[in-house]
Amino acid sequence: ELGSDATRVQKEEQRKIDDAEALTDEEQTEKERLLTTGFTNWSKRDFNQFIKANEKYGRDDIDNIAREVEGKTPEEVMEYSAVFWDRCSELQDIDRIMTQIERGETKIQRRASIKKALDAKMARYRAPFHQLRIAYGTNKGKNYTEEEDRFLVCMLHKLGFDKENVYEELRAAVRAAPQFRFDWFIKSRTAMELQRRCNTLITLIERENQELEEKERAEKKKRGPKPGNS
Repeated sequence: ELGSDATRVQKEEQRKIDDAEALTDEEQTEKERLLTTGFTNWSKRDFNQFIKANEKYGRDDIDNIAREVEGKTPEEVMEYSAVFWDRCSELQDIDRIMTQIERGETKIQRRASIKKALDAKMARYRAPFHQLRIAYGTNKGKNYTEEEDRFLVCMLHKLGFDKENVYEELRAAVRAAPQFRFDWFIKSRTAMELQRRCNTLITLIERENQELEEKERAEKKKRGPKPGNS
């Protein structure tokens, strides 16, 4: 008898769900506000700033995220973040939000990977501005000289690859460099053109680094374990 009562109650509850009216846009917005926050002093603007900051810095960089959300203390942002990540799956447009955040995090990882590659390349030279060589292979191209490429790589590293507006600063550095005083080609490049050239050079450097690492691994394997190692 108890079993049949439970079945009846379950059917009744299901009927209520089936007959329930869909939420209006206004009700859905209110539901989302309650789900995402439960914090009455957080506005839609605060929420958008929070999402953009997650995209810009990655979800774990709470310090920088807190700086981007105006009028909120780091503690408030930390508390908000914990609730958001715990309950974000209940949001109606969570797929769009997650795509936005993950796209930003992918860019952050890529920047870290490029910085590591540039650091490794520069570390191989005592005076990189004079000594650095690019392993072009068959990708030399006809427009840029090796001297220009060397300067672009070294100056990009010096300015800070992941700095905002770095290619505008790189363009200014090129125009101010005495060795390019009569080099109309490099001096007339736009920031966008310099960025494209640097992207090509970064790809070459990453490939060179990878080849060196593989060569090193192969040599270690050939040498075998050091005496005394089991």
